[in-house]
Amino acid sequence: MKTEEIKDLLTDVLPAVDFDSDFLFAELDSLGVATVLYVLSEKYKIRLEAEDVTPKNFKNIEAITNLVRTKMSMENKIRQYALTTPDKVAVICGEDSMTYGQLWDAITRKMEALQAEGLKARRAYVYRTNQNIDFLVTYCAVHCLKAVAVPLGHDVSEEMFQRICQEVESYEFPVGVSDTLFTTGTTGKSKGAMLSELCLTSCSENFLERFPFSDKLLFIISGPLNHIASLFKINPTLCAGGAICILDGLKDMNAFFKTFDLPFEQFAAFLVPASLRIIMQYSYEKLCSLADKIAFIETGAAPISKTDMEMLSKALPHSRLFNGYGATEFGCAAAYDFNDGRYIEGCIGRPFKNAIVEIGPDSNLIISGFGVMSGYVNDEETTRTVLADGRIHTSDLGYFDEEGMIHLTGRAGDVINVGGFKINPVEVEGVAAAFPGIKDCICVASTHPVIGPALKLIVACEKDVPFDKHALAVFIKSKLEAHKVPTMYEVVDAIQYTYNGKKDRKFYR
Repeated sequence: MKTEEIKDLLTDVLPAVDFDSDFLFAELDSLGVATVLYVLSEKYKIRLEAEDVTPKNFKNIEAITNLVRTKMSMENKIRQYALTTPDKVAVICGEDSMTYGQLWDAITRKMEALQAEGLKARRAYVYRTNQNIDFLVTYCAVHCLKAVAVPLGHDVSEEMFQRICQEVESYEFPVGVSDTLFTTGTTGKSKGAMLSELCLTSCSENFLERFPFSDKLLFIISGPLNHIASLFKINPTLCAGGAICILDGLKDMNAFFKTFDLPFEQFAAFLVPASLRIIMQYSYEKLCSLADKIAFIETGAAPISKTDMEMLSKALPHSRLFNGYGATEFGCAAAYDFNDGRYIEGCIGRPFKNAIVEIGPDSNLIISGFGVMSGYVNDEETTRTVLADGRIHTSDLGYFDEEGMIHLTGRAGDVINVGGFKINPVEVEGVAAAFPGIKDCICVASTHPVIGPALKLIVACEKDVPFDKHALAVFIKSKLEAHKVPTMYEVVDAIQYTYNGKKDRKFYR
């Protein structure tokens, strides 16, 4: 939601009011104030109250916009639903569950406990994220105190936990920062990206506009809660009045499918491509049986092949299937609804309403808008490099097509140079993955003992399927140019992934 949007909305119902004034409160009479409260409450599904009518909140149109954004926060929405629908289920985890009324009560008690411990506004609260309801309670309580939530993985080492505690303990966080999420560090030192409340609400608004969230929906969260792919789905789900179900990963596939027996009309989930492939390989018929229940599935964090897009679309012909694009530094930027019959590999669709995507001179994507981070904790040098001119300069390469859709062509650091040819390994992997018997694969740079620099394809085969190097090479050659056909091959039991679902290319380097 933007200031201009609210200004146009209010001007339409109060045409005589000068909404460009910096003395707006003085211009509004009681009927005008009541009209503003009613129109904005109806439009944005928020609870504006008499106590919100102050000279500060109504100073000008920007102040009113900030008031609306605050009311759109997840914590305010939970409080609102605790008053209007207190007995509606908000969160489920195994045998445990909480209604909106119970959740708000738990958040209130946690706030009191954290205050007793000395937590104050703009101070960091570092904690390990277990996949349970207590995570959500703590996360919301920290926000309500205007402190900064710093959730770390449950398996983070004690050494790293203490290092991060020391790093953020004395740091003076900018006003408005709600979260600090530490990146995985797979490409270097782990960095703490500072995300403001505006970032969180803007990303939530993006999802609510594009994805079919509703108060009838149960969103299944199986990924780590300190990662945006999972964390950022909690906000729109609860803001819409739906419910979330927290799982401890997908190790127990039965637990995942058992979730669909819960008494909800619609279901949704975020699943990385590797998880989707496992589900389709081993439980395809079960997935097909849920076609009328699944409202949508989003994937992301890694490329999804055309073969997998087609297979998933056939299993769920009535569901919305999205390939999303986001990062810790800017939340969400774009999404492609790939059950359009085209199944375009590398396509991430059009930008969300609160995101601006540009293509830089080196073909890299540059992201700006309300969702971008405030910077990295204690790292001004890297902040200046990545967040130049208030825009995130990514390493992702891509272009816009004539329809305004964004296509990713790889990452600057992942492109492999062989014999003067620059090769995107993802393109090779996408073709190889479609070959019968190949369960998973990764394409890397290697050195051949005779010809020198070469492409190497590391593959994991289906159980009891013999590997035929010649047949695979011929298949790849039939789909790609000759210089993109790997020279070297290796068979492994499984491909290495990072904890957030990306192929661990650093491991293979």
